[in-house]
Amino acid sequence: MKLASLKEGGRDGTLIVVSRDLTRAVRATAIAPTLQAALDDWSNAAPRLNALSDDLNEGRAAGAFAVDVAALASPLPRAYEFVDGSAYLPHVERVRRARGAEVPQSFYTDPLMYQATSAGFLGPRDPVVVPSEDYGIDLEAEVIVVTDDVPMGATPAQASGHIQLIGLINDVSLRGLIPGELAKGFGFLQSKPRSALSPVLATPDELGDAWQGDKLHLPMRTWLNGKWFGEAECGVDMQFSFAELVAHVAKTRPLTAGTIVGSGTIANEDTGKGASCLAEQRTVETLRDGKPSTPFMKFGDSLKIDITDAAGASIFGSIEQRIEGLNR
Repeated sequence: MKLASLKEGGRDGTLIVVSRDLTRAVRATAIAPTLQAALDDWSNAAPRLNALSDDLNEGRAAGAFAVDVAALASPLPRAYEFVDGSAYLPHVERVRRARGAEVPQSFYTDPLMYQATSAGFLGPRDPVVVPSEDYGIDLEAEVIVVTDDVPMGATPAQASGHIQLIGLINDVSLRGLIPGELAKGFGFLQSKPRSALSPVLATPDELGDAWQGDKLHLPMRTWLNGKWFGEAECGVDMQFSFAELVAHVAKTRPLTAGTIVGSGTIANEDTGKGASCLAEQRTVETLRDGKPSTPFMKFGDSLKIDITDAAGASIFGSIEQRIEGLNR
């Protein structure tokens, strides 16, 4: 099934079930008012939501309506927790090589992760509002998973069974602020504003053979200002599976239902597949030419992030956003 939230009913939106082709939807409030409420009672809510999804896809659902992506909030307008990884080591290796540093051996066995902003997510068509272009505005196209309640100390095999939903995120980064913040030794803060989730989240069974080994095996397609930017393969060069990432987070604490875990920017060894963030592209240019030539985003620029199936149909719906100044 595929789930989304309308921009109505309060801060957490209104839960809807969306058809497989993303064209029709039906309110699911008789089952759960919000997606968070459904995740809180997932063992009871999921079978009923699945049945409603079957009715919708087979044309039997009463009250079905056409999907208007502009009317959609983030599927989880706010989450209890968002932890983001950097599971694609080609990206880490290139960035460090560009500044003459080695990758510590621990990076190959111990995931890089940080606590990200979860108090609010942008809708899939909401603008990215930034106070200044000087902050170095960047997109980061990533895959995310959403869990139910995960017990502390869960193994990767156990964590796999707690992955209930999959989607996309534009994890916005302000590159000009990151070096100064990381130099303090306390992690990201001002450099990581609100991110945007894909229009819908899908259960693993919706992905068929594309979901194997707790990884998504499809290309992440990105466009900047209407021009192709990249189509890095999500299932290639991912050092840690989502099950391993979830288990890493749960090592010393249980995870609350609705926890979002991100893959980090999709990146491949093969740079011919393009990039999923501007920092990656600029690093490739620096290694090749001695300096970057691609600028960070400016006010008025636009981006699009999407993943399609073998037939070219969007699975989660696309994230399409415009960069705007704070006072515009």
